[in-house]
Amino acid sequence: MLVVLIGTVILHLLDLILLLISTSVNAWRTFKTRSYDLWYDCRTKNGGYDCTGASDADWLQAVQALMILATIFCLLSLILFVWQLFTLNKGGRFFFTAVFQILSSLFVMSGAIIYTVMSPGGQDEDHSFGFAFVLAWLAFPLTLISGLIYIVLRKKE
Repeated sequence: MLVVLIGTVILHLLDLILLLISTSVNAWRTFKTRSYDLWYDCRTKNGGYDCTGASDADWLQAVQALMILATIFCLLSLILFVWQLFTLNKGGRFFFTAVFQILSSLFVMSGAIIYTVMSPGGQDEDHSFGFAFVLAWLAFPLTLISGLIYIVLRKKE
């Protein structure tokens, strides 16, 4: 049982790290010397970066909010898991932790879908998605799997 708990906590921490990186790093979309992110639009000039604030588009603010919510809910579910680990009755399930984790996965999925559909550059061949965007999509199934594990997981002695 200890191995399952350690594995679950490691998976949860991995989810949290992926969400933190994908929310904060400036690499959601790239185009030659330009990179887009949820917060900044940066260009490389003379070996340095020239960054301006991201546009005030409604869809981008929605993605920002969803990614922040996903990160917060993932952190709250980790805190709830530790709390339930010590207060839950023997044989109980970690339902609250699972609900928060599944909500986190739905938030990150929604944010990534909105960014995919509305991102700058459209279907242009020169634009490519950056590693932070890929990490956001990777965080979705891992967070969902983690939430499903919490539904199945029962507290043992």
